[in-house]
Amino acid sequence: MIPVVQSAPILFNKQSSLDKIVRMTKEAAGKGANLVVFPEVFLPGYPRGLYFGTRVGSRNTAGRSDWERYWENSIDVPGVETELLGELARETGVYLAIGVVERDREFSRGTLYNSIVYIGPDGNVLGKHRKLVPTGSERLLWGQGDGSTLTVIDTPFGRIGGLICWENYMPLARTAMYAQGIDIFITPTADARDTWQATIQHIACEGRCFVISCNQFVTKDTYPTDLACYDDIRQDPDILCRGGSAIVGPLGEYIVEPLYNQEGILIANLDLSLVTQSRYDFDVVGHYSRPDVFQLIVNRQKQDIVRVSKMDE
Repeated sequence: MIPVVQSAPILFNKQSSLDKIVRMTKEAAGKGANLVVFPEVFLPGYPRGLYFGTRVGSRNTAGRSDWERYWENSIDVPGVETELLGELARETGVYLAIGVVERDREFSRGTLYNSIVYIGPDGNVLGKHRKLVPTGSERLLWGQGDGSTLTVIDTPFGRIGGLICWENYMPLARTAMYAQGIDIFITPTADARDTWQATIQHIACEGRCFVISCNQFVTKDTYPTDLACYDDIRQDPDILCRGGSAIVGPLGEYIVEPLYNQEGILIANLDLSLVTQSRYDFDVVGHYSRPDVFQLIVNRQKQDIVRVSKMDE
């Protein structure tokens, strides 16, 4: 059973995010969940509508102040927060896939990443994925991931992994995931447009896999009014993101149709035999591929800006 959480925390409030994750995971576990999926950067929230004081050629002090606040409420992976989430997973016996804002903990600590973190029922961090290309103005907030986090994880109920939001429009990135035998494709997103539904249905048909799309339902009252740049959204409507989370089967049909304009948990029992059946007539990286014509090279090497070598003693 796969529950998909459509909700939003208080923006820039790490504790609010953690509290919601705990409450909703326990609720889902009580219904027999195996894997609980949370939206893109649920911890500590997606700052839709904020400019962070940026114009072409300049940034202002107010925007830098809000970005620092965002950084303070982001997390290390692994770190204190993933240990807490690990305890939650162990207590409830579920796998967790959670969108987080991850701090660089290896070099300057000054870069943030839009990531998915995967936690197993044993409490361990099983892997993560960093968004390869933040979309549009997101590039002011988050750095670029690399091929080392194109993560797919074996579970007792199938191979799970995912790409974040508009990464799913990158056909080569999708192919890299399909080639790892993915059965359950997670697509946390901030895109609530009708066209996103066409995207997730296409991915399901193309990859012959289940697609778990997870978005936030966001209202203006989840934004702290003391943000330095709060005026950016002051005139916006009360509903800032209508959601649209959905679950799609491996032939492109809805298992659970999109949920709009409300918070909720979508739940579905997935029959993995349907993945096998669906690949009978189309396997995009198998019998329907043409490696004599097309080949994809994926660099899975971690890209370090600084490499320290030890001199021979």
